[in-house]
Amino acid sequence: MLAIDDACKSGELDAEIVLVISNRPQAAGLESAKARGLATDVIDHQQFASRDDFDAALDARMREANPDWIVLAGFMRILGEKLVTAWPGQMVNIHPSLLPRHPGLNTHAKALAAGDSEAGASVHIVTPELDAGPVIAQVSVRIEPDDTPESLAARVLAKEHALYIQALKHCTAND
Repeated sequence: MLAIDDACKSGELDAEIVLVISNRPQAAGLESAKARGLATDVIDHQQFASRDDFDAALDARMREANPDWIVLAGFMRILGEKLVTAWPGQMVNIHPSLLPRHPGLNTHAKALAAGDSEAGASVHIVTPELDAGPVIAQVSVRIEPDDTPESLAARVLAKEHALYIQALKHCTAND
């Protein structure tokens, strides 16, 4: 989120962050966003009886903000089908694997266990099926013989910010 804000403020990305939402009241990104003067809100999923109720509250808040794009950056909660389909083609997410390989969690360990020669990250359109939407952009890193899930994750993460900016440039250019 901070790299995206930096790109917006520098003019590298022709966009504006209209709202930062977290489902966790203690998320570090909220304080960082507030410190930068960005509008923030918390919709704590633990305060809702069901996923559908949480998704409805999130949808209502996003509609108030009226974004062109919903950019998931560190939002680690699976969104329901009804919410995702209410914003067709407008939600993007970054995932730490070369999709369609290794959707879900523990992607770096999965890549190592599979004997992959490379790993990476993908920015994709969010669809109801987890990590299965159309890929907008990818970046790869070579898997080294002595890699651990942690060392591989660090090398992938080092490339994720630039990848997300590149993908968002593509999205906003096609608005």
